[in-house]
Amino acid sequence: MIVAIIFALGIANFALNRAVLDSGHELVAQFPGLFGGKGMVSLGFEFAVLLAAMLFAANGSPGVIWAYAIYSGANAVAAWLVLSQRI
Repeated sequence: MIVAIIFALGIANFALNRAVLDSGHELVAQFPGLFGGKGMVSLGFEFAVLLAAMLFAANGSPGVIWAYAIYSGANAVAAWLVLSQRI
């Protein structure tokens, strides 16, 4: 059950990441090396974090769901700030 919740949060994180990359925000344009071609670097990092969280959860670390939920919340706030032009 924990792995499924983390997976669902991961889908939301990928969607937020893609929305920020597609927004054309000047912050994204200023760091082409960080985001790479079509954001593959940042999406790869997102995948690595999701994979690690799912592996920890599958191996009996139930506390990882709180860490990943906090990470997802921080992603949501950052995406909101970028997408609403507050940054």
